[in-house]
Amino acid sequence: MKHVKFIALIVAAAGMTAGSAALAKGFGHHGAGMSFEEIDADGNGEVSKAEIEAMKDARFAKADADGDGKLTLEEMQAHAQARASEHAAHMLERFDKDGDGALSKDEMPQPRRAGRMFDRMDADGSGGISKEEFEEARARHGGKRWHGHGDETEQN
Repeated sequence: MKHVKFIALIVAAAGMTAGSAALAKGFGHHGAGMSFEEIDADGNGEVSKAEIEAMKDARFAKADADGDGKLTLEEMQAHAQARASEHAAHMLERFDKDGDGALSKDEMPQPRRAGRMFDRMDADGSGGISKEEFEEARARHGGKRWHGHGDETEQN
């Protein structure tokens, strides 16, 4: 059930943030990867609120496979799966350095801040994160979950 809620949340968030995300760098030919010219549908050199709304409506319509104006669980899952497939294909194309059609561990992209979060959490520099350091870091971030982990993960 948590998985279903997570997918629904992703689809809803994508729809709500489509306007601002459209101006961010990304991939694909909708939403975040659209060029300014694609968003500026009337070609007047400015993106209007109406053009952003039209883009959001088009994204919703694409996910609404049966055109009934509602997104069912199946439609949300299909849309999320299609987006995940597009993302995976783009990732493979971008990072498969040896062209073998697969990503080795060495080819996997590294987060820009790889290791820095660990170093910040390890306040005493011991090379390990104590429960106290973990809880302190969580409190500094206002209890925000890291990469989807939080209350549903057990901690010792």
